[in-house]
Amino acid sequence: QVQLVESGGGLVQPGGSLRLSCAASGIIFRIYAMGWYRQAPGKQRELVALITCGGRTNYADSAKGRFTISRDNAKNTVYLQMNSLKPEDTAVYYCKAALATDYWGQGTQVTVSS
Repeated sequence: QVQLVESGGGLVQPGGSLRLSCAASGIIFRIYAMGWYRQAPGKQRELVALITCGGRTNYADSAKGRFTISRDNAKNTVYLQMNSLKPEDTAVYYCKAALATDYWGQGTQVTVSS
């Protein structure tokens, strides 16, 4: 059974930082591309950052320079370091494992507010 479990969300003030984690089980993690997505209320889910099995990264324009995606294949975990957070970063953040079949986690809430 495939499971992706996100953690690390919470309430943070503007300008603050959070580190999200997504622990995967039930898949051969190292061969999957991993992505972080987010969905704000009333909006469509959007890509935030992606890391390939080879370690190449891609970021949404809104994330460039502030967010960093990384992976630890030994721990079957993908991370999203988020710095300089803004209120518009408020959303539920999801991780996705992508190959022939995509798998999604349940999401973790990130709220940026003073």
